[in-house]
Amino acid sequence: MNRYGAEFFGTFWLVLGGCGSAVLAAAFPEVGIGLLGVSFAFGLTVLTMAFAIGHISGCHLNPAVSLGLWAGGRFPAKDLIPYIVAQVLGGIAAGGVLYLIASGKAGFELSGGFASNGYGEHSPGGYNMLAALITEVVMTMMFLLVILGATDERAPKGFAPIAIGLCLTLIHLISIPVTNTSVNPARSTAVAFFVGDWAVTQLWLFWVAPIFGGMLGAVVYRFLCGEEK
Repeated sequence: MNRYGAEFFGTFWLVLGGCGSAVLAAAFPEVGIGLLGVSFAFGLTVLTMAFAIGHISGCHLNPAVSLGLWAGGRFPAKDLIPYIVAQVLGGIAAGGVLYLIASGKAGFELSGGFASNGYGEHSPGGYNMLAALITEVVMTMMFLLVILGATDERAPKGFAPIAIGLCLTLIHLISIPVTNTSVNPARSTAVAFFVGDWAVTQLWLFWVAPIFGGMLGAVVYRFLCGEEK
């Protein structure tokens, strides 16, 4: 249970830190952190939690990562469902805390998006569904490639959290304009749960694409690097 608890609180931190930066700080008058700040916020949540709970649960914080690690031979199938449930519940709990904070300001409306992921008219840059699908698949594939490579026993020791956190930062820098960046079904569900409406209708893409991309990343890594020694 300690591993599932670690995944719950780790995903809680990812959603509160990442989505919280987007909702509360991205456009704050005069000192807003903008796209660059939000990108670093997501990366820092993973980097800090990887050091904090990596030795407990592996710090997946993401159903696509858990499934990708399973496809890469790094994670047992029996733990998939408990991990994914813990991740989704942790994300929703963070979404609830974020809602309580954000709604304390006059004029707050969930219709503003609440950091939800979307495509078409709900894409920050107006990108269509195909562009969103390709973006989420490719970004999650590269994320898993970095995770598997950085945590390979042949890789330099102790640097994996830094590589993984910076990779997630880079992913956000590239793809926030397209989908608001998911690469994580738990993160997407966490805010869509409160927004409802279009965010729930489009949520399917932010489960299907990251999961497919994560498993594809595992296949690519095994092809490139062969069996681990």
